[in-house]
Amino acid sequence: MPEMVANARASREREPGCKVFDVCQDPAQAGEVFLYEIYVDKAAFDEHLKSAHYLAFNQTVTPWVAAKVVKILTLVDR
Repeated sequence: MPEMVANARASREREPGCKVFDVCQDPAQAGEVFLYEIYVDKAAFDEHLKSAHYLAFNQTVTPWVAAKVVKILTLVDR
């Protein structure tokens, strides 16, 4: 969890295209984490995936991850 929180904070602080990066956990599912991220556009998300802090984070946590699902959603209404 500390690595996820550090990655989220780095994304919010260092990436102008990152508007929201929340680390969420269901108390009933302690081993499951939901990362809610909003970027200004796909290019900003792609830059996130190339950032040094993300690459280091991903290398660290990959052995701990049982499954990863990335969903890219389009805003319909606010």
